[in-house]
Amino acid sequence: MSQLTFLDALRKGPLLFDGAMGTMLYERGILYTQSFDAVSLTRPELVRSIHQEYLRAGAQALLTNTFGANRFRLASHQLEGEVRAINQAGLRIAREVAAPHKAWVGASIGPSGVLLRSLGASELNRIGDAFTEQIEALLWPEPPLAPPDFFMLETFRQMGELRIALERARKLIEGLGSEKRPAVVASLSFDGFGTTADGLEPEEVARRLLDWGADAIGVNCADGPAGVYESACRMLEVGLPIVARPNAGLPRRVEGRLAYMATPEYFQLYARRLLKAGILGVGGCCGTTPDHIRQMAASVRMRAASVEEGEGESMAHEKRSFFMAKVEEEKEKVIPLSEKGELGAKLARGDFIVSVEVNPPPGLFLEKAIQAARMLRDGGVDAINVADGARASARMGNFVLCLRIQEQVGLPTLMHVTTRDRNLLGLVAHLLACHELGLHNLVIITGDPPKMGDFPDATPVYDLDSIGLLRLVSHLNRGFDPGGKPLGGATRFLCATGAEPAAQDFEREIRRLRLKVEAGAEVVMTQPVYDPAVLDRFLREISDLPVKVLVGILPLASYKNAEFLHNEVPGMSVPFEIRERMRKAGSGEAARKEGVRIAREMLDAVKSRVHGVYIMPPLGRYELALQVIDGIVR
Repeated sequence: MSQLTFLDALRKGPLLFDGAMGTMLYERGILYTQSFDAVSLTRPELVRSIHQEYLRAGAQALLTNTFGANRFRLASHQLEGEVRAINQAGLRIAREVAAPHKAWVGASIGPSGVLLRSLGASELNRIGDAFTEQIEALLWPEPPLAPPDFFMLETFRQMGELRIALERARKLIEGLGSEKRPAVVASLSFDGFGTTADGLEPEEVARRLLDWGADAIGVNCADGPAGVYESACRMLEVGLPIVARPNAGLPRRVEGRLAYMATPEYFQLYARRLLKAGILGVGGCCGTTPDHIRQMAASVRMRAASVEEGEGESMAHEKRSFFMAKVEEEKEKVIPLSEKGELGAKLARGDFIVSVEVNPPPGLFLEKAIQAARMLRDGGVDAINVADGARASARMGNFVLCLRIQEQVGLPTLMHVTTRDRNLLGLVAHLLACHELGLHNLVIITGDPPKMGDFPDATPVYDLDSIGLLRLVSHLNRGFDPGGKPLGGATRFLCATGAEPAAQDFEREIRRLRLKVEAGAEVVMTQPVYDPAVLDRFLREISDLPVKVLVGILPLASYKNAEFLHNEVPGMSVPFEIRERMRKAGSGEAARKEGVRIAREMLDAVKSRVHGVYIMPPLGRYELALQVIDGIVR
């Protein structure tokens, strides 16, 4: 083995990695309230014995007990000053155990534990410095201790954080001679919907990691072998070596202790499937034990023998598992847009749709909103949009107004659903209940953060973003809950989502919209647009997407309103010429008339290039919506 580098050995494959360290420490009496990484200092013989058990089970590569040995995670145990000592202790034990067996040693580096969302440059730099500190401790240990053969950046859920860790590792490693450079394996943990916390799918993750310089890539942790298998197979197309290390399923609490339910025999089955699909390295993550690795070793030996005997390699790069094939089959069963109620049928046959936003008022009484819906119906409007606590305001649940409008007015509604206020369980419960009530048209958005609204100290949830929620609804539309359990039938939700044609980061907006469409969005409803050229650029960029576009129109109420939208609302752009027109129009009725004229001009200019219009009347002046469409589309 000494004649090869670790990367050579991995490319040659198959290579068997060890299993969980934390699970084994917990089973030996180390509580979760303690630092598992510090056990390398306080009880090195315990860590050594676990490494030895994995080697006896057949592991060819050991990971150091350093997963959480960065200053952010160690700070919760008042150990942030021990980063170097803890990392080198973990490396020393693994090296001593591996040497007689000529096994590979990888330095385990996990995420910081800090949520990156909304962090500024200085905070991100601190996270990068923490990774640098840990990597330096492992890369330049006290002689005669040798550095690791590879770095395993594992269990990252935020792509931005993995990029920081990967770039810091690459920068430090580049300073070494080529023959001494440890390889860098970048391994993600995907959620139950097959995406990262950022909403990225495995194919895109693999492409980015290739661009960022990873030597090998991987999937670890997640919710068990089946999910890891699917994600890993979808990453094969980039051509990098892939390592798959699943959890032993999701843990359950049994008699006060956490227990994992996936059996060693089940792991043997999936190891065989992974290796046959072209995955070059396999091992275990949380919940796995030497018994799991022992069973996987049998699959590794069989695979190695079959490759040596010249087995055809056509299966080595097979990109679709039996699970993926099943998903493709299920897609054929999804109800088409034309059969998703009155609104879906109109969109499918090419009717121009007019939707107007009517929201629940503050307080208890809905009659004014219902009267507005009646007036809009009589004026030729096709559907009513009802927001879900827009700008994080505290109002009656929008599903009640949707139900009342459909029952009393006879118009279909588009019910906004945000991920701000409900966790995953709450979202599933809410959606299934709304479907039972006949509320089948959804506008799925992430939602404004509480800090924008009436109660800025309220706790945001955001278990999912809009992409994750779209994927959840797609599962429901195929007859399965998020865990893959059959519902006994399929929902028939029409899925709309939002987009910002004037977004500052336009490329990111388009990239996310493509992910939304892949996740199941059928209709795109834009933020208000005041410049036809802005909409034209947006439509060109998404011309290949199979979606219906409803352009957002918000009649301006005043010059102050125009300035606020332009300067203070993300994703909104009101051209200078439009703001000047509003300034010259003055205030009151004259300003509102000018706002309607501007809206009519915009709608008239773009109506032939979109599938409908989504009008947001200002300050509850719903009659303005009818003035906008009068003579143009109705």
